[in-house]
Amino acid sequence: MTYTEAWVTARARSSYEHGRASFDIRPERTALLVIDMQDEFVEPGWSPYWVPAATRMAPRLQQLVEECRGVSIPVIWTLFDDTHLGLDRPRTLRFLPHADTDWRRPGPARVWGQMGRHADEVLIRKPSYGAFYDTPLDTVLRNLGRDTVIVTGTLTNYCCGTTARQAYERGYKVVFGSDVTATDDETRQEPELAVLRKGFALVLTADEITSRLTATQHA
Repeated sequence: MTYTEAWVTARARSSYEHGRASFDIRPERTALLVIDMQDEFVEPGWSPYWVPAATRMAPRLQQLVEECRGVSIPVIWTLFDDTHLGLDRPRTLRFLPHADTDWRRPGPARVWGQMGRHADEVLIRKPSYGAFYDTPLDTVLRNLGRDTVIVTGTLTNYCCGTTARQAYERGYKVVFGSDVTATDDETRQEPELAVLRKGFALVLTADEITSRLTATQHA
């Protein structure tokens, strides 16, 4: 068979738009990652880094958190924070547009209070986008006996997407919440989901995640 340009392009487009990973979500092997739902990203008007879409989707994510707790899925929270005086951050961050304001956080980063984090849930302070970069997340997940992660939070195409890629590279099955992630320019949401859908993760809505967890429990 000769593969034409039209054929391979159509095949790629179908994977970006409709592709689905083929693994099951087993609650006893899964952890929920809530990425950077912190004051400066979620509290309306609190910082120049506010992500309005994150504020809007927060109630849906809170519901997913409760549903995961209900089936004994551990919830792990992360914060993008100033750790080790910033000396553990990639050195080139200072040259990028992301660091283009003079705003400084008043004190350490905090999970947005309305998210309802429990005191006995793991909180990881990370120095860069991905939650696996220079953090104990991989060790925590392995000690919990988890090989599947549900990635939620903000920003879809930075910290969430990077975490999904890092998890994939470490052999985890990755579920990515399409409507429990958010970015600062909503036109960037679907393009990021498309790449993740084709090459890194099972991309599902919160309702689809819940449905699969329930189906697996009752199987």
